[in-house]
Amino acid sequence: MLLHIPEVLSTSQVADMRRRMDAAEWTDGRQTVGPQGAKVKRNLQLPDASPLRKELGDLVVAALARHPLYHAAALPLRTLSPRFNRYEGGGEYGFHIDGAVMASGHGDTHIRSDISCTLFLSDPEEYDGGELIVSDTYGEHEVKLPAGDAIVYPSSSLHRVTPVTRGARVASFFWVQSMVRDDGTRRLLLEMDTAIRKLSADGADPASILQLSGVYHNLLRRWAEV
Repeated sequence: MLLHIPEVLSTSQVADMRRRMDAAEWTDGRQTVGPQGAKVKRNLQLPDASPLRKELGDLVVAALARHPLYHAAALPLRTLSPRFNRYEGGGEYGFHIDGAVMASGHGDTHIRSDISCTLFLSDPEEYDGGELIVSDTYGEHEVKLPAGDAIVYPSSSLHRVTPVTRGARVASFFWVQSMVRDDGTRRLLLEMDTAIRKLSADGADPASILQLSGVYHNLLRRWAEV
């Protein structure tokens, strides 16, 4: 499921994060991938040990926790602390698939990567190139969102970032272990949750909404791994 999550961060939050990141030191992004990824990755990242990375990552996680669409879509169980990257001067990341198990920078936390997430911190007009290309059974999907918006997609997807030929593409990225491992099952639950919310907003019969809500939670109870 490829899903756009709008307005995770406000304009002022993005501006403050960018101001602080612009004054930070960045390192070669190849330090956080294996030998295969290092062959196709050309970008910069905030160091894993950076206090700024931890502080800004906590802000991202808190903002996502307040976003109902993100929670309904991801059903997050564990989230790896967000990282931050920067593409400029032709920087790119060739086609790759994210690792099945991800470790924290200190190696003391591991999660199964069910969902990959990119939170854009640069507006599209700030840079040329830098599209996130996600390939699935329906073809290739090009993603380039406003600053503060996020995209979530299955970590099993083949994906890449095209070369940035002007300006800088700054983003946060991270992985989520969902309570529901299967992407298709998560999609069904999201569709049901969305329908229940719409029926509630439209003033549908409360007894029917209660019954549907019960079905949703009993299905989640059957499929969730916690």
